[in-house]
Amino acid sequence: MTPAGSVANGRRRRSAARLAGVQALYEIDVAGTSADPVLLEFLAQRWRNTADGIELTEPDAAFLATLVEGVCANLPRLDAWIQAALTDLDLDRLEVLLRVILRAGTFELAFRPDIPAKVVVNEYVDVAHAFFGGRETALVNAVLDRLAHTLRPDGGDSSSRSSGSARDGSAGSR
Repeated sequence: MTPAGSVANGRRRRSAARLAGVQALYEIDVAGTSADPVLLEFLAQRWRNTADGIELTEPDAAFLATLVEGVCANLPRLDAWIQAALTDLDLDRLEVLLRVILRAGTFELAFRPDIPAKVVVNEYVDVAHAFFGGRETALVNAVLDRLAHTLRPDGGDSSSRSSGSARDGSAGSR
């Protein structure tokens, strides 16, 4: 595979990991279970099955684990940031799927400075489009954009990291 093909494959695998991560976080939230058994199932079976004979892009397993475990480990902090960005809505009243999309995106914005904020916002808007056809995608865009400006006051450029920000947490540094 060419270097450009390898980079594109890596991007597809991260996108697949985000989609799988949102699905895993949904299951964790609804079933009230821990991350470990859900991650094992997703990696062992769920993503291996093809839908209607269509080959699915295999998610980046390390990225998926970091995402799911990081969201679970930082849930109160993530929820506080999201609630602050929701101008006239209550986080607890949002649909579970919308909540987990926002949590995953917020985790990446806060704890993955190596990923540009624009990429994070666009990726989770795309994830929202996979599940919603209405105003939910606009909400994901607005909230994550607000949080990008709050959590990454430097504009999200990973080359100008500042110390003492939201990124000083332990999650996501694998």
